[in-house]
Formats: sequence, C-alpha cells, structure tokens
Amino acid sequence: MFAKHEMIPSQSMGRRMHLWRYGHYGPPLLVFPSASGMAHEWQAHGMVEALADLIGAGKLKLYTSESNVAEAWTRKESDPRWRLSRHEAFEQYVMNELVPFIREDCKSPDIPIGVSGTSLGGYYSALFALKYPETFRYALCLSARYDITEFCGGLDSPEVYFNNPMAFVPGLEGEALERIKRNTHLTLVCGQGRWEDGNVDEARMLGGMLAQKEISHKVDIWGQDVSHEWPWWRRQARFHLGAMFGE
Repeated sequence: MFAKHEMIPSQSMGRRMHLWRYGHYGPPLLVFPSASGMAHEWQAHGMVEALADLIGAGKLKLYTSESNVAEAWTRKESDPRWRLSRHEAFEQYVMNELVPFIREDCKSPDIPIGVSGTSLGGYYSALFALKYPETFRYALCLSARYDITEFCGGLDSPEVYFNNPMAFVPGLEGEALERIKRNTHLTLVCGQGRWEDGNVDEARMLGGMLAQKEISHKVDIWGQDVSHEWPWWRRQARFHLGAMFGE
C-alpha cells in the first residue's frame, strides 16, 4: 500500500503541517486526529491497516492531517479568545491550503471530500461538513462531542456559537440550511460503554436536531460493551467506510 509523508507549508498556521497520504486512487477521505493532534495517529493505532483493502483496491484515498487541538481546545488555561483564534487559523489552513493540496493530488479541482475522526476528530468532522457542505460531502464521526461549551471557559460569543454544532444547528434556516441538505451527510457513531457517557448523549441529541432540520444523517449507537477506545473505532470505521466505499 502506497504511503507518503508530506509537510504542507501553511501561512495560516505559520509553519509547515504534517500530513500522511495513503493510496494512489479513490475518493479522498480527510482524517482529523483526536486530542493527540498527531498526523500519524490512525497509522499508529491500526486504523489504516483496517482500511488497507479499500485503499489498495483504489476505493479510498486516505489523508491524515495533524491539528492544533491543544492550542484550540484542550489547553484550557489559555485565554478562550486566543484559543478560538487558533481554531480559526486551523480552519483557514484546511480550507485554503489543505483542500487545494488534496484536490491537486487527486487531479480534480472540485472532487468531493469525506471527513472522519475519533473523539475531538469526530467533532472537527461534523463541524467542517456542516460549515462547508459543498466541499465535505460525507462525515463519519466516531465517539465525538458536539458541544464545545466546556472548552470555552464560559465565553459567549459569535465565534463560540458558529463553532458549536449543538448551538448553531437548531438555528439553521434559509439558504444556509438548504446548502447542507443538498450536499452532505453525517454519520454519528458511538458506543455505550466506558468513557462514552457524554458522547452517546450528544450523538443522540445532535441526531435529533439534524432530523428536525431534515439534514441527511444516520445515528448508529453500538452496545454497552463498546468503549471509547481504538479497537472499537477500527471496527466502526471498517464497517461504515466499507459500506460506503466497498462496492
């Protein structure tokens, strides 16, 4: 299986960003990492291996990016306004630098891109699909949180609102809602076992909000033995991506 490490120059982030890509052909899937923020996370935890047959057969082309999740969300002692500015810098990197790189690599200037991730990577996946549905046509969100309030130190601002799916989805209407309904689909997956209490609640709640807005989605809740851990995410990713890209 073809694998290559890249360093993507980013004016938005002020440094070069790590990216791994796997496969020669196939629909592109951009992966956001969890709280580690590391581009090689899916390789290190066997997620790439779990998808190797799809990648090798040209049915899926995988791009695994680093993120600045520590700057933006998990380093709670920093000023929340500064942390939100770092999230916005990452968002600009993804849309203005990483997406063009992926499309150039795929030799298609407007190819639809899927997104996926576990935990905070699942949050990123849902957020980007909802904010940029013409670009990201499919999101597979594994064990994600969709309410970022606890990461923002009580800050109430437009920047918090528009980066918080649990806040802005109920308010979607008009052309903003129609863009999402026309273009994208979200699959929210979560277990009910260890360390999934808040995640499974938010998956169900966001699923209900998406249903109310008639946004294409699926909520897939796994059993009470299914924990917030990599062995389960490998199985969930293989099941859903196999169904999506395996034919």
